[in-house]
Amino acid sequence: MDAKAWYRTRQKLIAVAMGREPADLVIRNGKWVSVQSGEIIPHTDVAVADGRIAFVGADASHTIGEHTTVVDAQGMYLVPGLLDGHMHVESGMVTVTEFVRAVAPHGTTGMFVDPHEIANVFGLKGVRLMVDEARQQPIHVWVQVPSCVPSAPGLETPGGTITPEDVAEAMQWEGIIGLGEMMNFPGVFNGDEKMLREMAETAAAGKTIGGHYASPDLGLPFHGYVAGGPEDDHEGTRLEDAVARVRQGMKAMLRYGSGWLDVAPQVKAITEMGLDSRRFLLCTDDSHAETLVNEGHMDRVLRHAVSQGLPPLTAIQMMTINTAEHFGLSREIGMIAPGRWADILLVPDIADFHAHKVFAKGRLIAEDGSLLIHLPTYPYPEWARNSVHLKRPLTANDFRLPAPKASGTAKAHVIGIIEGQAPTKHLVMEVPVTDGEVKPNADLGLAKAAVVERHHATGTVQVGLVHGFGFRGKCAVASTVAHDCHHMLVVGTDEESMAVAANKLAEVGGGQVVVKDGQVIGLVELPIAGLMSTERAEVVAKKAATVLEGFRTCGCRIKNPNMQLALMALVVIPELRLSDKGLVDVTQFAFMPVVENG
Repeated sequence: MDAKAWYRTRQKLIAVAMGREPADLVIRNGKWVSVQSGEIIPHTDVAVADGRIAFVGADASHTIGEHTTVVDAQGMYLVPGLLDGHMHVESGMVTVTEFVRAVAPHGTTGMFVDPHEIANVFGLKGVRLMVDEARQQPIHVWVQVPSCVPSAPGLETPGGTITPEDVAEAMQWEGIIGLGEMMNFPGVFNGDEKMLREMAETAAAGKTIGGHYASPDLGLPFHGYVAGGPEDDHEGTRLEDAVARVRQGMKAMLRYGSGWLDVAPQVKAITEMGLDSRRFLLCTDDSHAETLVNEGHMDRVLRHAVSQGLPPLTAIQMMTINTAEHFGLSREIGMIAPGRWADILLVPDIADFHAHKVFAKGRLIAEDGSLLIHLPTYPYPEWARNSVHLKRPLTANDFRLPAPKASGTAKAHVIGIIEGQAPTKHLVMEVPVTDGEVKPNADLGLAKAAVVERHHATGTVQVGLVHGFGFRGKCAVASTVAHDCHHMLVVGTDEESMAVAANKLAEVGGGQVVVKDGQVIGLVELPIAGLMSTERAEVVAKKAATVLEGFRTCGCRIKNPNMQLALMALVVIPELRLSDKGLVDVTQFAFMPVVENG
């Protein structure tokens, strides 16, 4: 806000607070959850003008005019709008607009979005697309510039790249709040020039550097990482992770998404050790559409945090004022106080948290879980809908895995799925060889995995082996959601089915599909960058449910198998991953053969 706009805004707020001009909205008789003072104050009124709060006190009758809208809170809690401090819209498989449509009725009025998924497909122009759409939303959506695009240079073929020069340019855009999670933690503690330059550009712009230290090693590498500049971290999973981050001056982001459930062990730093809760934030990181539709968003996180022993007021602070202060926005959001945007929730019970009314920027946008306003569909350009580029239709032969001998057995390096966790195991197995190739083997729990290059139509198909999905029969699943490269991932027990699955995704422009006995039995189309649908979250959730049911029909019993599938090409998380360039030992950041010679 420039000086003239600030002057006019404050002039108006002063006039309303003093009773010289009427408020647009007055909410009366609520319990004020004052996160800034740590109090709950009954019998409180709030007066709003031009979308911002002008007055908070025991009696706002002096601000009520002939045309003032008056809302009786009937003793309900007045809670600041909830903020998600770290998240990826693409994980919901919907656009920014449709994500907002899904979460705003749950009381989310602000999101801090790292669009590194679409950036890995389209580069900086994909980020710009998200920024432009974010600016049209009725709630606050800030965007972080993705820091690690590609996530692992030299180990995969990127669809897009982001350079330090790109970061410097984007830092000047309206709506950019900082640098996205710095996933290349080895690069930071080894002094990588590109990583340091990106963080330097962010610091020079006075914006926040996001962190991602995905290692249990809290020794010198961790200290080197913190010294490099990242200011927060959501990758902690243990009590000692949260404690170490806060003691070293970072903000510990405790995440509770669809697959990553890391609040319970880490929140003990507050509930048992007594650490200052103001250094902790709550976030989701990744939420699937079905989670948003069936369980909620930040209200879901809040209910869970309270169930783990956090006082409700503390939990609310960890997703309002703490988040706002972390990003330097406490003059704008994060509390119910004069000058801030009027993002206010009316809530009957702050422990069993469900928003009755949701006001965003002074406007009633939702009530009892239903959105009350119209959200126009964002017009995505054709280039964003055309991202799956295969050199030719695939055949079963593309998914062969040659062996160094005609028959017998061979030693193979196999990706081992760990249920409920992002890391994988590096398994070494003796596998049968038939007619000079390794085939899937249900008795050994082995399926084939393949990465199909889809950004540049090179025709490259890398084939490996995976253990843990439990597929039986002739089955295959495929996905263009493949963190972070977002090539096409295919896993199956039958090469023909794998080809059918891959070709189906090329036909629909991306998504996730399950094929059994040659027939499609589950499908969610994601035509925007192969990552997102333009349909509503509830529609996407139903389609995604057909994919999950398809996994089960094929014999898979693990939870969140589509997320496990999507991470198989994430070559920055140990131990073993598959890229379009080969099988990667992530502990060594080196390629290795799938099947050994000799």
